[in-house]
Amino acid sequence: MPRLEGKVAIVTGASRGIGRATAKLFAAEGAKVAVLARTADSVATVVSDIEHAGGEAIGVTCDVSDPQQIEAAVAQVIVAYGRIDILVNNAFDPSVVSSPIIELSVEQLQRNFDTGPIAHLRMMQACFPHLKANREGRIINFASVAGVHGMVPYGPYAMAKEAIRALTRVAAREWGPYGVTVNNVLPVAATYDEMTEAGVPAPNTPLARLGSPEEDIAPVVLFLASRDAQFLTGYSLSPDGGMMIDSAR
Repeated sequence: MPRLEGKVAIVTGASRGIGRATAKLFAAEGAKVAVLARTADSVATVVSDIEHAGGEAIGVTCDVSDPQQIEAAVAQVIVAYGRIDILVNNAFDPSVVSSPIIELSVEQLQRNFDTGPIAHLRMMQACFPHLKANREGRIINFASVAGVHGMVPYGPYAMAKEAIRALTRVAAREWGPYGVTVNNVLPVAATYDEMTEAGVPAPNTPLARLGSPEEDIAPVVLFLASRDAQFLTGYSLSPDGGMMIDSAR
């Protein structure tokens, strides 16, 4: 039996990379998937790929930095599927992640927070009434090893991603009694194009490679979304090729 049979999942930032890989894997595992991203054409492409593979999905155009669009997106999913079981908060603006601390402006930092922890918070708040309805809700947030390591010069990115980890831990405690688990993924994985766009160098890891969104990261997200992870909450899992061995575990 598929691991997500009968579940409804929202995946943000699902038009490419880890988000796209996660949406496709969830659909292959039986979930009905709401594919959220800012660009309608990209959303439609992912939905088409899922449908051609025999899965079920809807596309929802949504800029997660806009609270009204978040509310509208969640409402659209409820109209389409009547429930929400899984939220994957993956969307983030990669264009403004780098700055020396001495030069970091509040405006740049704010953009990182608007598309990071603030967007995560708003999505979580909008979905929570539906996630707690069946007492098996799952939230998977995306933090980063950049925050754990204090990677230079990614101050704004690291600050925003560490705020996501704090949000996850507190929400895990508050929402656990409702059967909702909240966990983080801290990947070292992306396509080389995405790493270049974000200005992040390829990591030096024991496994000597970048992770694959399809083969290395999406399966970890699937685990956290499944019943197999029902007793795991408030944690940060790091599919990172060994980058953080014994570091801030």
